[in-house]
Amino acid sequence: MRIMIVLMLALISSSALAAALDLSRLELPSGFDIAVYSDQVPSARAMTLGDEGTIFVGSMRAGKVYALTDSNNDGRADQVRVLATDLHMPVGVAFHDGDLYISAVSRILVLRDIEAQLDDPPEPEVITDDLPDKTHHGWRFIAFGPDERLYVGVGAPCNICEPEEPFASIVSMRPDGSDWQIVARGVRNTVGFDWQPGSGKLWFTDNGRDMMGDDVPDDELNRLDRAGADFGYPYCHAGDVADPEYGQGHPCSDYVPPVLKLGAHVAALGMRFYQGNQFPDKYQGAIFIAEHGSWNRSSKVGYRVMTVTVDGDEVQDYQPFVTGFEEDEDVQGRPVDVLPLADGSLLISDDYAGAVYRVTYVE
Repeated sequence: MRIMIVLMLALISSSALAAALDLSRLELPSGFDIAVYSDQVPSARAMTLGDEGTIFVGSMRAGKVYALTDSNNDGRADQVRVLATDLHMPVGVAFHDGDLYISAVSRILVLRDIEAQLDDPPEPEVITDDLPDKTHHGWRFIAFGPDERLYVGVGAPCNICEPEEPFASIVSMRPDGSDWQIVARGVRNTVGFDWQPGSGKLWFTDNGRDMMGDDVPDDELNRLDRAGADFGYPYCHAGDVADPEYGQGHPCSDYVPPVLKLGAHVAALGMRFYQGNQFPDKYQGAIFIAEHGSWNRSSKVGYRVMTVTVDGDEVQDYQPFVTGFEEDEDVQGRPVDVLPLADGSLLISDDYAGAVYRVTYVE
């Protein structure tokens, strides 16, 4: 009887996965194609690219970090390796000088010279264990900036509160975990940032607070023009919405407004500037944003990948790029991160389906 139950559960799981990976529902602009890069990455979250083309993927609930390789260059991973296990929410991954850095709530870990040791990875080395240990907004996106420093998003430990620093900020540190600096304040929860080609400015997504209704406040796309700038949390949201609990005496004019309002509850996460040469010219320098989708709205929003075209500091347009992960309240996937590859294609991670997709331009 127990064996039969296990087999039935396996069949149910396989059927659910197959349904979740039905890419025929997805819609993209003319000339684009989307395919599965790997469907063997449970709870796939942030991604980063190694020097030799390895795709590294963190996970939210699996507690593992994965390495995906495409040895025959056919556009699909032919091997998925587990590099680390039993970690606490190892969401963020960043590659630097041959080493893979991993965020795990209160800790930043590193796997040294990792692409030379994919089949026999080393034990993770602790760079710092001084980050807050709160798991509420504790899934930390990390990336190395043009200044060779490691940037870490430190979300607020609540929906709305007045937390002490370094909560609700973006911090940077040296690769050895020393010399912490707060580079942006008043950031409720960023799970994606990147540096604009040319200007070198840091742009980032930020999730708006909950429990103010279906349509308020918007998630944000922000630009950091000055180190230490304050983006308003918990006093002001989306540049013009005073918080009903904490906003009194803190006018929104005191804070940096977003460069773009993304919509309430869309859960904007990973974002990257596109610098490849495969997509049409209008995408050169554009931002791709993964919107994970709402969880507490009366009707679902998000569940898509969006494109933001920019001209210098100015946003020109904000348009859907991949839609159909959710239709009529039926969810088949939840985009988390985006990652342009050297060949100009674009990867999208999906923690709902445990998959990574690859978008190519074929026209």
